[in-house]
Amino acid sequence: MSDSARLVGALVDHGWTLGIAESLTGGALAAEVVSVPGASATLLGAVVAYATPVKATLLGVDAALLDEWGAVHADVAAQMATGVCDAVQVGGRAADVGISTTGIAGPDSPDGQPVGTVHVGVSAPGGVRTESFLFEGDRAAVRDQAVHAAISAALRMIGEYRID
Repeated sequence: MSDSARLVGALVDHGWTLGIAESLTGGALAAEVVSVPGASATLLGAVVAYATPVKATLLGVDAALLDEWGAVHADVAAQMATGVCDAVQVGGRAADVGISTTGIAGPDSPDGQPVGTVHVGVSAPGGVRTESFLFEGDRAAVRDQAVHAAISAALRMIGEYRID
């Protein structure tokens, strides 16, 4: 079973809904989740906030944080993961879990950080966590690694919750 199938299964088992916020992965994370049969039972929606200002206007990322540090920062990933839960709400109910990706896939770095720098955020009942990575490879490889890292991070966090 793939990690994306395990993620969908875990979310369904918990009765949780999911929102996804992506930057460098450009929809690839959502596509990976949607490739799993039954994903519609949990995925509410996804936002590709590629331009930095969209992270603030649509996902609620603090504009001062973006101004000071730019879009590639662990705190931005955390705020994206939290913000997407509200952005994809249905009937006034926010998503239970949010997953986000932000980073630099290359080939160049607009702000001097190394190409391959990626931050993943996961928001779930009980808190928000981020994980940071420095992936190697070309643009496609960095994006692919970011997708799989985001799914793995979400699985680890969701796995800590017992189903009663």
